[in-house]
Amino acid sequence: MSNEPTDTEPTHDEFTPDPDEVEYPSTLRITSLPAEQAQAAAIERAEQWEDGEEVPHVVNFEDRARLRQLLTDRRMELLEVVMDHPPESIRALADRLERDVHDVHDDLHLLAEYEIIHFEEDGRAKKPYVPYDTVRLEVEFGLPRGEGSGSAASA
Repeated sequence: MSNEPTDTEPTHDEFTPDPDEVEYPSTLRITSLPAEQAQAAAIERAEQWEDGEEVPHVVNFEDRARLRQLLTDRRMELLEVVMDHPPESIRALADRLERDVHDVHDDLHLLAEYEIIHFEEDGRAKKPYVPYDTVRLEVEFGLPRGEGSGSAASA
């Protein structure tokens, strides 16, 4: 059997749910944690979710430099404006921000790749929106708990 894609395989768009059909958590956390800490935090969130607790959606960047590249001042302003007053279209947002529509389009689509911004199709217009009440940025400094206490870890 070939691993070549076929015309009958579903596309990504077929799995993109309608915004009204998805229940998003109230908070999006954007974090910068090392892989091991991020994995431990994901397991903890999964356990909380299984216990019926609401858990935030988390986007983690192991490399703080990548996080800084994504969340520039202009993109954070764009994110804040979309959250405060969701625009009717990308062009309307660009007009509100007094920025070039192509630059705003590129910024929105980059943020969408990380599931920070979402789009609602409305005819030919794409309405950007953020499905969270709060977006929290967390960058942790220092050693993980238990390290640096002077005691040797045992295997």
